[in-house]
Amino acid sequence: MEKIVEQGLLYDFYGELLTDHQKKVYEDAVYNDLSLVEIAEEYDISKQGVHDLLRRCTKSLEGYEDKLHMIERTGRIREQLSELSLCAKDDSCDKEVLVTKINEVIGKITEELS
Repeated sequence: MEKIVEQGLLYDFYGELLTDHQKKVYEDAVYNDLSLVEIAEEYDISKQGVHDLLRRCTKSLEGYEDKLHMIERTGRIREQLSELSLCAKDDSCDKEVLVTKINEVIGKITEELS
């Protein structure tokens, strides 16, 4: 996965677990695409301080994902729903097959969430 997309996903899922200061700096780096120098000037800290803060934030967010697996689980659920959507749009897929597929996906998602 592209690094910027991964950072965005990590922040979307776990960003609220960061302090307000960490959130602001992380958002400026990832979403606002500000340079380390620009961020350092904005918050009156050193460029190295910004770099270290971003590294710690990323490590924390990755740690949450390693423990909770929310991004991974959401990805699997999206794949299952996509399969179901394809079957629903397929004209050759009769009602019985569709109902079976729906029940399979419901079972997989229920298992994923428990």
